[in-house]
Amino acid sequence: MTEGHRIALIRGDGIGHDVSDAAVAVIDGAVKKIGLSPLYYEEIAAGAGYYQSTGLDIEPDGEERAGEGDAIFLGAIGLPSIRHQDGTEISPHLRIRDRYGLYAGVRPVKAYPNAPQRLADPRAAHIDLVILRESTEGLFYTAAVHGRSDIRGDNEVRDTLRITRATTEKLHRFGFRLAEQRKSKKGRPGLITCVDKANVFASMAFFRKIFDEIAPEFPHVEFGYNYVDAQALDLIRRPWDFDVLVMENMFGDILSDLAGGLVGGMGMAACGEIGDEHGLFQPAHGSAPDIMGQEKANPLAAILSGALMLDYLAEKSGNSGYADAAMTIEDAIQTGFEQNRLRPMEFGGDMGTKAVSREILGIITK
Repeated sequence: MTEGHRIALIRGDGIGHDVSDAAVAVIDGAVKKIGLSPLYYEEIAAGAGYYQSTGLDIEPDGEERAGEGDAIFLGAIGLPSIRHQDGTEISPHLRIRDRYGLYAGVRPVKAYPNAPQRLADPRAAHIDLVILRESTEGLFYTAAVHGRSDIRGDNEVRDTLRITRATTEKLHRFGFRLAEQRKSKKGRPGLITCVDKANVFASMAFFRKIFDEIAPEFPHVEFGYNYVDAQALDLIRRPWDFDVLVMENMFGDILSDLAGGLVGGMGMAACGEIGDEHGLFQPAHGSAPDIMGQEKANPLAAILSGALMLDYLAEKSGNSGYADAAMTIEDAIQTGFEQNRLRPMEFGGDMGTKAVSREILGIITK
């Protein structure tokens, strides 16, 4: 059997190692089940631990090698105790986003049966939305490259919020296409909401203006607007009414965590960061070094991120088998929760990291 796609694997820090191993096992099991060639993983050392031992946040040729792969899979980056002198965390993945133009941050939010639901309303069982976070600009533009902040002694610091037409047009088109795809493939309503603060900031008014310019290109997609503070309220009040939410980087960082809490926690928070030529996939949770290696981490966010990666490979290669492998993983997780076979410790269950991945593999290979 010929070698499959090359994946740049950055395990990173803390539980990044634990959840990466779990995700790779499930990804490989799904690929084998569909009869595809095995994926080839090329490991790249990066993160706060690597920085502590070498003074570098990623191995010398790591960024280049990451870009040479067909996709990048990242476990987790950062350790609270290891930071730059200005107090910011070690974050080479932000630089990778910037370098390869990974503008579309896809954060699915889906409720599963028998998983914790923080809202009492029975409609919360049907939450199924995507937060689409622009990942290279916004208020994170400064953070992408360490040293961009304008530090004026010990009296003032200025960070730049950047919105460009080129990137925003691509983001909005990505969002409208995503709403179309979810409507045709999953029976979702085909609705996209522009989340901004256009009543206060010129940058946000510009963001909405471009949204309005793109909307006529997609006549079969409904669209609307919400200010970010109202959207935070509505994610508690009526999250089941939303489908695709498109927003600036910092807004997306905050609201995706809030939304993740509605469906169990950050252990369910999958993420794909996609550009025109490259894609990076990672669980959106942190490195949680206090539970590293203890079999306590919930690997489902990483495994679901692996499914996103397989969908990306299907579109990139034109091989629908990878989409079938992604669906195999998603269906196995749905089945596992429906039958109460997935009980991660994060939810008060009795299953550790490896036990969860083994159970999903068992469903896939039965």
